[in-house]
Amino acid sequence: MSIPIHPVSSGSPLSRLGWALADAWTITLRDLSHWALRPGTVIVGWLFPVMIVLMFGGLFGGAIGVPGGGGYFEFLMPGMFAMTMLFGLETTMMAVTTDAAKGVTDRFRSLPMSSSAVVLGRCAADMLNSVVGLAVMIGAGLLLGWGWHGGPGAALAAVGLLLLLRFAFLWVGVFIGLAAGGPEVVASVQILVWPVGFLSGVFVDPATMPAWLGAIAAWNPLSATAAATRELFGNPGFGAGSWTGQHATLMAIGWPVLLVAVFLPLSARTFRRLRG
Repeated sequence: MSIPIHPVSSGSPLSRLGWALADAWTITLRDLSHWALRPGTVIVGWLFPVMIVLMFGGLFGGAIGVPGGGGYFEFLMPGMFAMTMLFGLETTMMAVTTDAAKGVTDRFRSLPMSSSAVVLGRCAADMLNSVVGLAVMIGAGLLLGWGWHGGPGAALAAVGLLLLLRFAFLWVGVFIGLAAGGPEVVASVQILVWPVGFLSGVFVDPATMPAWLGAIAAWNPLSATAAATRELFGNPGFGAGSWTGQHATLMAIGWPVLLVAVFLPLSARTFRRLRG
């Protein structure tokens, strides 16, 4: 894919912003074209969370009770939607690190293009991928018997919270990918995704855990988004016995905003250092 050549350092601020967005869209198309060349990998990434749902919902669902009553599958699905947003972290980390290791990032730096386009283009492509992945999960949930019991506005708000969480995790992935020394370092970091995912309110009520472990799980960003989306979808949840449970929606907004506020500047600074 050809990269447009233009004077990014001249012109009005509005003109430079326009060129930066155009560059970012070019990088986005470049990433999407790579996915089109290996559709199997992308499709497996979309279907992997469905397999987790089938495993937990089918194998363990009958043995797990939901506080306050209700079916476990209805409890599980909003949590798995949130978990899917975390799984995308690995894709972002590996893509950013691979580009840097193969010299692709250096090639982009040699072109007269916006320095932010590489990162912004990656973010846009990953967000598009996450939208499709979330749609696949919602479709699978509907086919398996899950459903929401509120109005369309509440359902859209729940989807918005899920994508907000993904946007925050995306910047975490960009930072780790830029800071990592190579793909092998990212592979070791990927192992941490599973403890973070399971140590949350995605699969069970944190109140059923030992007190110290439940406190950690209750403050996990995944728990906040899972609890808030359960409420918005009208699905059974684990109640409001803790402060985080009583303010789930506030936490589901606050955690992503905090993560973006921390990791977006860190990503920008790390990228500038790479450019040096």
